[in-house]
Amino acid sequence: MRVALLAIAAVMQIATSQARAEEPLVGIWKLEGQQLNGEKTDFEPLTLRIAQRGDRIAFAFSVPVNNIHYLSMQYVVRLDGTEADVKNGEGAKLGTIKMTKTGAGGYAFALTGPNRPQTSGKLTVSSDGKRLRSESDGSQGGRSVHLVQQFARP
Repeated sequence: MRVALLAIAAVMQIATSQARAEEPLVGIWKLEGQQLNGEKTDFEPLTLRIAQRGDRIAFAFSVPVNNIHYLSMQYVVRLDGTEADVKNGEGAKLGTIKMTKTGAGGYAFALTGPNRPQTSGKLTVSSDGKRLRSESDGSQGGRSVHLVQQFARP
C-alpha cells in the first residue's frame, strides 16, 4: 500500500512539473479601440476569448447581438509556427494561420486564405497583463492597410 502511494505521489509530481505555464494572453478580452492607417475608426463590439489547451491556444472571436454572443471566427494554434485552420462561426474554413511566440507576452502571426489578403502581425500583452495590442499589416483593394486594435480585460 505504501509503495502504491509513493508511486502515485511520484507520478503526480512529474505531471505537475511538466504542466505548461499558462500563456499571458489567455483570458477574455474586449475591443476598446482601433486605428486604420493611423486614423481612429468606429468599431462594433468584439469579444476575444483565448484559452490554453495543452500545447495549443484557442482563439474565439464573438460579437454580441441582444446580449447573446455569436461566434464569428475561431482557430486553435500551436506557438511553433505550425499551420492551423481559421474557421467562421459555422465551422467553414476561411483560411489558415501560423503563430509563434516572440518573447514574454509577444506573438507573431501570419493569416492567409482564398479571396483574402495575406496579413501578418503581432500580438503584445502589456507588462501588467491588463491590455492586449494587435498590430497587423496587409493589403485591401490594392492598397496597404495597417490595423491596430486595443483590447482590455473586462
